[in-house]
Amino acid sequence: MTNHYSMYIDGKWIDAEENYEIRSPATEELVATVSKGTTEHVDAAVTAAQGAFDEGTWRRTPPAERAALINTVAERLAARTDELAALQSRENGATVRITGALHVGLSVGQLQYLAAIAQQYEWETTGPAIEPIPAAGIVVREPMGVVAAIVPWNIPLLTTVWKVGPALAAGNSVVLKPDEHAPLLPLELAREFEAAGLPPGVLNVVTGDGEPVGAHLSGHPGVRKVAFTGSTAVGKSILRQSADTVRRVTLELGGKGANIILDDADIDMAVDGSLFACMANNGEACEAGTRLLIPSARRDEIVGKLVERAATLKLGDPLEVTTHVGPIISASQRDRILDYFRIAENEGATVALGGQAPSGPEFEKGYWIEPTIFIDVTNDMRVAREEVFGPVLVVLTYDSDDEAVKIANDTNYGLSAGVWGSDERALDVARRLAAGSVWVNNWHIIHPAYPFGGYKESGLGREGGPHSIDEYVEEKFIALDRSGGIETKAFAIVIDPAQN
Repeated sequence: MTNHYSMYIDGKWIDAEENYEIRSPATEELVATVSKGTTEHVDAAVTAAQGAFDEGTWRRTPPAERAALINTVAERLAARTDELAALQSRENGATVRITGALHVGLSVGQLQYLAAIAQQYEWETTGPAIEPIPAAGIVVREPMGVVAAIVPWNIPLLTTVWKVGPALAAGNSVVLKPDEHAPLLPLELAREFEAAGLPPGVLNVVTGDGEPVGAHLSGHPGVRKVAFTGSTAVGKSILRQSADTVRRVTLELGGKGANIILDDADIDMAVDGSLFACMANNGEACEAGTRLLIPSARRDEIVGKLVERAATLKLGDPLEVTTHVGPIISASQRDRILDYFRIAENEGATVALGGQAPSGPEFEKGYWIEPTIFIDVTNDMRVAREEVFGPVLVVLTYDSDDEAVKIANDTNYGLSAGVWGSDERALDVARRLAAGSVWVNNWHIIHPAYPFGGYKESGLGREGGPHSIDEYVEEKFIALDRSGGIETKAFAIVIDPAQN
């Protein structure tokens, strides 16, 4: 029997008139059916969220108790790691070697970290005395109201936790819109919050298409904050919408990560690391290292090792622990990548490995792209400037550290970058790269205690880290006059001498 997932609105699991199917991108087999929400469901969810906020049970709950509930959810997710990892692999094709550790494991760690910092957060502070009034200055940090969280299909649970966790820790209410291709783990997260005792209406989940459901939510006048992970084009649209109500936004958008191998690097380690940087999660990661910059003098050596190692990557069933690269999320995305292959070759790039959809009986079903490496790439080519979002690595050459930095920073994006080389020299290069995350002699290190986000068109704001709750609170300054009104009277005389 196929699993069916309903929406979660005002503490109730609700169905729409229509359902849609989630099919495995590896086998095209039916994984689940999901209720197809409408803009009316968005309106109902925002109304429920505002009602829960106005009623105030959750926002008045002591922070330590909110933290305890979030910890309970983390424990419940951790107990289901293997189950949820397999479900994620079936839903979006990410390999189980990634979904267990990254998708579920890091989400659990993020919730636990948020619970810890929520208990230490300075919800109210008293500043220095205000003289000569005298007065006391108090800063209160309080929840905003209704937060819209809109998340993508590639790493849906972690991107959901990054938004829902701090929003709830701060006492807000949330309306969550998962991507239509991968809503199952966000819905499972809502199930665990319900089981942990979160009051009705505080967390709501509306499923359905990005247009019109996601667009209606991001522009809803009842929303005070939008937190979005997805494409830069949609992020720009949300930013334009935000002007109508002057709502706050957090945007984690696209990337075209530059990965620099210096000439003093351990080449074998750098080659393996560069393949991990690009191919992990099937290359469907916004922070992937998709532009590889190598010294011209060592081009043939490094390209030879890259091709040799990449040829050993196993493309196949994402549920097999030996698989390195799984399927692409959809037929349309596979075809989009194949179009980029044609564009790259027309612009003068050379295929060193892959460059097509694989053949064979195991690939007759599903949506597949071979791990691919392009050489003879220059930074003005579309394949070097635009986000392909697949297991596709483009190789560029440089002649000096300065040139490498210049090429790396010559992009509209600024989400991620990396450097391989001796620590001191690599660190010097890392400091010069315009990116929100820069990894030295590694890649994909994401930790709850450190912020994640981008420069330039890769986004606004940060998720994770010690200041993550700051993104979901308003700061209020209260000045408490302790002069007994004397100073106020004196000020009145100054502005109106007739009172003297």
